[in-house]
Amino acid sequence: MSIKSDRWIRRMAEEHGMIEPFAPAQVRESDKGRIVSYGTSSYGYDVRCSNEFKVFTNIESVIVDPKHFDESSFVDKTSDVCIIPPNSFALARTVEYFRIPRNVLTICLGKSTYARCGIIVNVTPLEPEWEGHVTLEFSNTTPLPAKIYANEGVAQMLFLESDEVCETSYKDRGGKYQGQRGVTLPKA
Repeated sequence: MSIKSDRWIRRMAEEHGMIEPFAPAQVRESDKGRIVSYGTSSYGYDVRCSNEFKVFTNIESVIVDPKHFDESSFVDKTSDVCIIPPNSFALARTVEYFRIPRNVLTICLGKSTYARCGIIVNVTPLEPEWEGHVTLEFSNTTPLPAKIYANEGVAQMLFLESDEVCETSYKDRGGKYQGQRGVTLPKA
């Protein structure tokens, strides 16, 4: 198993639609000035966060149960920024839509810019032949409100190519998050 380079990422995105929309190089500025970078790096791809957020709230005081998740635990927000309350979290999605090849596993790691502010990004691995918008979880580990910027870099995807094609892919087994669009809540 090996990690894939910028050349491979560009080829797979441009010829096979692995990432859409796709930035073939690092983007560090926009019409608003300097931004948290996104796009292709040496051995990864920095994804952007869309402007769709679900911010966790305890207003309803419901029990958080992954098998019976109560949507009233979130407040929906569409904005260029998301303020996450202290010691809380928010869900968002990537701007990019992914189509993972059958012989590839993709791992997501948070960007240091956010990690150094106490904001942790969590995403489970993108399995072979999974496709969709990636649902991102941002945990604010600080005792202060924290800000996430939409349409800027938030995490890096690393692509690991296996030396052997898997017997059963995510698509083969009909995974419950296949083809997800938008911010997707837990499914039992």
